[in-house]
Amino acid sequence: MTADLKPVLDGLKPLSRLDSPREMIRQFTPNWFAATMGTGILALALPQVPGVGASLHPVGEALWYFNIALFTLFAGLYTARWTMFGHEARRIFGHNTVSMFIGTIPMGLATIINGFLAFGLPRFGAGVIPIAETLWWIDVAMSLACGVAIPYLMFTRHEHSLDGMTAVWLLPVVAAEVAGASGGLLAPHLADAHHQFVVLATSYVLWAYSVPVAFGILAILILRMALHKLPHESMAASIWLALGPIGTGALGMLVLGSNAPAILAANGLGQIGAVAQGIGTIAGLLLWGFGLWWLALATLITIRYWRAGIPFNLGWWGYTFPLGVSTVATFKLGTTLQLGFFGIVGTVLTVALAAMWLLVGAKTVAGGWRGNLFVSPCIAQAN
Repeated sequence: MTADLKPVLDGLKPLSRLDSPREMIRQFTPNWFAATMGTGILALALPQVPGVGASLHPVGEALWYFNIALFTLFAGLYTARWTMFGHEARRIFGHNTVSMFIGTIPMGLATIINGFLAFGLPRFGAGVIPIAETLWWIDVAMSLACGVAIPYLMFTRHEHSLDGMTAVWLLPVVAAEVAGASGGLLAPHLADAHHQFVVLATSYVLWAYSVPVAFGILAILILRMALHKLPHESMAASIWLALGPIGTGALGMLVLGSNAPAILAANGLGQIGAVAQGIGTIAGLLLWGFGLWWLALATLITIRYWRAGIPFNLGWWGYTFPLGVSTVATFKLGTTLQLGFFGIVGTVLTVALAAMWLLVGAKTVAGGWRGNLFVSPCIAQAN
């Protein structure tokens, strides 16, 4: 009887699966930052639901505060790991999969920056804009470095094969276009017209720095799945990651295009403002259509995985952020084209996003409490 109760009793003890609390720091990986991405994008989507956005705004704001706390906690734990176990933390750069998740750090930060505009500005006033701008430039630097450093390691140190490829390859690359979409949101709030133009131009460059590379990876991913079928069940959620660059690419084009006319006109380039706006609208609509195809495909694949039964891991947060950016892009397309259809679709996607966040969040809390989610494959690989 005692032996039968032991797993239950251990589950009631915090970090019962770890040898010591220090082991939580030693085993902490960037995968946890994916939770800040999912939480942040849900916070941003809720106030945009047509008809009930105003009533959901306080919920989104509360989630934004919670997300700041999460990001701060994770940043502290990861910094502690590098401080206390630096020789093991460095092994991440040689790991084929975990190194990709470094990209979740700037993407998680981007949702907090966007929250300063959606929640901080009406709550605290224009004083939050310099904070958001400073954090954005930090985010840009991290995204640029991540977008080229990790692929360089893939080409020089990692061992990859086509049959072992997953959409996780996208994570370090997509960070730049996420920063670009954030820059499009930030630019109109800057007081100086020249600063607005610099941020707008930088955001276009970030979009181009990421989207073509991401789409190249997507083409290879389709080939990989046709030749070698679906990834291992532990990577089931990775199929949704492909929706990320599509949705973010659409959102970036729509946001940049809508703000380009006024900013360009203020800097003597009014003649190309309308062109930028038109390109942004058409590109956003086309990318949304591509995203619709991938959303349907990912849904069918997920149903197949879930029927067979798949174990929970932190990769399940991959269900949230890609769906979230597609949801926000849908809302933006609806306001741009003044078509209620997109508002209805966006509302349905928001409900699905909230349900998935609750499910994954509950499983993460349970697994984190027991300590069985604190596993660093870099250490296990070395041993």
